[in-house]
Amino acid sequence: MSLVTVTDLTKHFADNTAVNNVSLSIDKGKCIALLGPNGAGKTTTIKMLAGLLKPTFGTIQFEGSEERDYRNLIGYLPQYPAFYRWMTGKEYLVYAAELSGLPDGEAKEKAEELLKMMGIEEAAKRRISTYSGGMKQRLGLAQAMIHDPKLLILDEPVSALDPVGRYEVLEMIRKLKEKTTILFSTHILHDAEEVSDDIYIIRNGEIVLSGTLQELQEEHQQPVIVIETAEKNEEWLGQLETYAFVANVASTRAEIRIEVNDVDEARNQILKDILSFNIKVKTFKVGYTSLEDLFIKKVTE
Repeated sequence: MSLVTVTDLTKHFADNTAVNNVSLSIDKGKCIALLGPNGAGKTTTIKMLAGLLKPTFGTIQFEGSEERDYRNLIGYLPQYPAFYRWMTGKEYLVYAAELSGLPDGEAKEKAEELLKMMGIEEAAKRRISTYSGGMKQRLGLAQAMIHDPKLLILDEPVSALDPVGRYEVLEMIRKLKEKTTILFSTHILHDAEEVSDDIYIIRNGEIVLSGTLQELQEEHQQPVIVIETAEKNEEWLGQLETYAFVANVASTRAEIRIEVNDVDEARNQILKDILSFNIKVKTFKVGYTSLEDLFIKKVTE
């Protein structure tokens, strides 16, 4: 069942159209990834959904809400959250809870609950200025959840973190999926594959592809043969491109990626070629194109 329905969402800035007729549906209990390169319109879309930017055109409809201002239904974590660094983690969450309308006792209780859920209860009395990047993102997630929102919106929640911080925050998103609906933007494909149910790919302000992760994999995955070689052989690369079973060839100095239509025919012929051209092979792998391959294709075509 749809929690939020977005129809023809558009945003103009002077002569620039940042978002153009974006329509999407956010189902209850799902984690939705808005994928796109930098400048694609992700943050503008996110800010309109969060009520921080007024759309030029289009509508955003929450299930069961006739109010024009639905911000009380949303928890929002910006890409670069700002904190009062002199506050402790607990003080900040109590402050955020009271701003959300919770009475003092309930605000303290909710702050303690979320500090524990986010795994930073031991740092509750430390000043935020001493927190690591990952801890600050956890605190930001707690702030966004303080009023039990129906929709949690996260703008590039892990892009500024180191690998450890990214892992920690992604684990928290997995846990939060059990409590609320999530929409997050990212340009990191691995993160979308790890935690999302539905995916929307945006390019130049327009949705160019959408579906569940499984649907996109089944519909767009293509067999690929990846060969690591000791040296590049231009004559053989030219030969590969003439085969009917080859859809695309991409090569670097040491690796060749061959997208194929018939994997059995391709494997047999390529193995023959390796012997014929005396190719010094280090590795030979048969697999399928990834979501990253599909993403790059869609944002560059």
